[in-house]
Amino acid sequence: MKISISAIGRLRNSPEKELIDDYLSRFSKLSKPFGLSLNSIVEIEGKKGGGPPSEAKLLMKSFQRNSKIIALDERGVVLSSKEFTKYLSGWAADGVGYCHIVIGGADGLDKSLLDKANLKISFGKMVWPHMLARVMIAEQLYRSATILAGSPYHRE
Repeated sequence: MKISISAIGRLRNSPEKELIDDYLSRFSKLSKPFGLSLNSIVEIEGKKGGGPPSEAKLLMKSFQRNSKIIALDERGVVLSSKEFTKYLSGWAADGVGYCHIVIGGADGLDKSLLDKANLKISFGKMVWPHMLARVMIAEQLYRSATILAGSPYHRE
């Protein structure tokens, strides 16, 4: 299953971008035997005045048909790393071709996109800036690959 991260806003060269690149590189090296790979990073420039409805339309243009959608949303479920891994590995085992992980802009994701999501997840009750949310999801993808590989990186 090819995994894309689709987000509102662009990351410039920064410490966060370095972390994201590092985690996604590590994920790519470990994930292939488990049917997972990195497809793309889709960055949509937020349009002033358009808000979440126009952002949702732009994000959804990048989705492949019959793909799974994971929306990062403060009202979503809080999953353990192993539970997150079970979703990814289960979908890959079921032959799902694509998964899009979606991160909204400052005003969150539009209801039209949230309604299409197969899974809405939260990183807890706190709201995180999109730069840190990207770091966190990149790390969780890497952690999922280490869980599948039986690596000691993930401890319980």
